[in-house]
Amino acid sequence: MPANLTQQYLKAEAEYRRATSLEDELRLLQLMLRELPKHKGTDKLQADLKQKISRVKRESESASEKRTRLRIPRQGAGRVVLIGGPNAGKSQLIRSMTRAEPEVAPYPFTTREATPAMMPFDDVMVQLIDTPPIAHDLFDAHVQALIRGADLVLWLIDIGTDDGIDAARELQEKLNTTKTRLANESYLDETDVGRTYTKTVVVLNKIDDAEADDRYKMLKEFCEYDFREYRTSATTGEGIEELRETIYRALDVVRVYTKQPSNREADMEKPFTVRRGETLINVAELIHKDLVENFKSARIWGSEVHPGTIVKGDYVVHDKDIVEIHT
Repeated sequence: MPANLTQQYLKAEAEYRRATSLEDELRLLQLMLRELPKHKGTDKLQADLKQKISRVKRESESASEKRTRLRIPRQGAGRVVLIGGPNAGKSQLIRSMTRAEPEVAPYPFTTREATPAMMPFDDVMVQLIDTPPIAHDLFDAHVQALIRGADLVLWLIDIGTDDGIDAARELQEKLNTTKTRLANESYLDETDVGRTYTKTVVVLNKIDDAEADDRYKMLKEFCEYDFREYRTSATTGEGIEELRETIYRALDVVRVYTKQPSNREADMEKPFTVRRGETLINVAELIHKDLVENFKSARIWGSEVHPGTIVKGDYVVHDKDIVEIHT
């Protein structure tokens, strides 16, 4: 029997995948359970949801000070989480792409907890999060939550050493024992509540090593994946700019600039970013909640309209639109 899931359920499900705290997870799971149609076709979904709600409640009750300390607010045009085995070069890559200065050392486990940094691209900033390494016996639950809620995952594979190949295989095997999976696009498994897939690209790091090409052939023999690959050297900077642009394009956001009715010129320095396909109301929500409640109309300057066209809140914004909102 088909589940016939409602739009309210699907919206809560999408927000659940991006939740960054236990409180949000619990609220959205409870909303999903309320919105789920109750019939034989959804019996398994109901049971899975109730089980997950119970688990999240237990985690909330036993949440430690460390968990609260590690909560990282979302910032910028999107959230990109870097994962990899020990000594894959995540921290060095963060240094190469941002102004942050994480500890970098030629030995594994230098990164002990998730750390955010901001990557500039044109006139926007993108949040990058460095994470502790993933191995058979090492996978922090907080890192799993970050992967699930990311807009994009960068899976760093060290092809500068033979150990990097083993580490990549361990990471893949470890993730496959959980409900947090990597994929070419982000989505939720509607047949298995809690199983999520996050958009991922592979970053082949340390390509400046003399034996990198041979190790790459070995990697393809021992580690199966079909993600897009990018070759970089976080040390020399090779491939960094191409990767920076790839990250931004993968987020699939558009920039919207704002203009005050009393001003002739728009603020072209700090655009708001929304997902492609979103509307003026989504932009207004980012600016201030009062704009949503009192929204009447807006004037638009952009590539898809005549200059100064008056539109309603359901207007779909395009990249580099200039918006003048009237209340």
